[in-house]
Amino acid sequence: MSGLEKALFNLKFTAKQLTRQAARAQKDESSERSKLKKAIQQGHSDIGKIYAANAIRKANERVNLLRLASRIDAVASRVQTAVTMRQVTGSMANVVKGMDGAMKNMDLEKISAIMERFETQFEDMDVATGYYEQATGEATASATPQEDVDRLILQVADEAGVELSMEMEMGGASVSGRVGVKQTDQVEEDG
Repeated sequence: MSGLEKALFNLKFTAKQLTRQAARAQKDESSERSKLKKAIQQGHSDIGKIYAANAIRKANERVNLLRLASRIDAVASRVQTAVTMRQVTGSMANVVKGMDGAMKNMDLEKISAIMERFETQFEDMDVATGYYEQATGEATASATPQEDVDRLILQVADEAGVELSMEMEMGGASVSGRVGVKQTDQVEEDG
């Protein structure tokens, strides 16, 4: 295993660890939220503020860990491309050596066979490069349509009983969410 392959393994391992830590932070956030709810129900607002601050800190920690894991995954994809390119380069070097030998003998059949091998390996390299470029693009998570993100935010807020004020463009139309937070003892529905 070369140094580049070891680096690739370490990058993938680190990304996985960060994802696990993010899951742990999400669990801690949920725990802090439940403690906050209990403190509010018992009328302990000072203690509730501490739990709220802890929950927000854990939520921010989770987002930062996931962001870092995504970046490391993108770097791992680029390193994977480098490993593949190195393998293809080695194959191409062997083909060139074979071509040198064929040129000395000027055996046209041998030259033709080597050229076919070269073209096949070159096509394989194009396919591999295209795949890894696509994987790198997907790893950065920048391909997520904004309207899907906005729709999910509104859906989750609606399920949680939270009202949002948000302007979104969806297919040229402007959609507004409701403003404020629903009260448990008086719920008002707007159209």
